[in-house]
Amino acid sequence: MLDLRLPSGAFFAITGLILVVLGVVSNPHAPMSLSASGPDVNVDLYTGLVMLAFGAFLLLLARRGRSA
Repeated sequence: MLDLRLPSGAFFAITGLILVVLGVVSNPHAPMSLSASGPDVNVDLYTGLVMLAFGAFLLLLARRGRSA
């Protein structure tokens, strides 16, 4: 039986990686920027980092559950 943490962790890790890359290469001062709290906050980068960390955590739990 497939552990739900594996596909969920992969989804969050891949989505977080895409957001991190977009946050690094995008211009935060662009007219269509999604920064609601000011031009100095890169929402894509910080959200991507959180999603990447959460995905890595789920993948770690899935790997740990498989070995047990």
